[in-house]
Amino acid sequence: MLKEFNISTKERYELIDITERVEKIVQESDIKNGLILVFIPHSTAGIVLTEDESGLKEDWLKVLKKLVSDFDFLHNQIDNNADSHILSGLIGQGKTLIVENGRLIRGTWQKIFLVELNGPRTRDVIIKIFQG
Repeated sequence: MLKEFNISTKERYELIDITERVEKIVQESDIKNGLILVFIPHSTAGIVLTEDESGLKEDWLKVLKKLVSDFDFLHNQIDNNADSHILSGLIGQGKTLIVENGRLIRGTWQKIFLVELNGPRTRDVIIKIFQG
């Protein structure tokens, strides 16, 4: 099963909690046990699992910006978004999660976030469900 939804971002760098939308898709699928892949087909965004706490989300953004500061990126001569491509590659565009007894398994504080690195944009989120 394959499902897709869109997220409109507002900032250049932003973390957006998509956990509820993903869990709703899992519930509607009637899957009992298996895996899901949360994937974004974009090279300037990523997916992370982290706590939904405002200070931590700001910390994530600070660290990401710091990782790509003070570089003279060659790609910026074309598109001025090399930082976004580099960070997306480091973060990754997908995560695989376990479904057990019809529920998404995640840690107590873990949420699923789309990480916008070149916004504002409209981003596609693709959920692939594997029964198993």
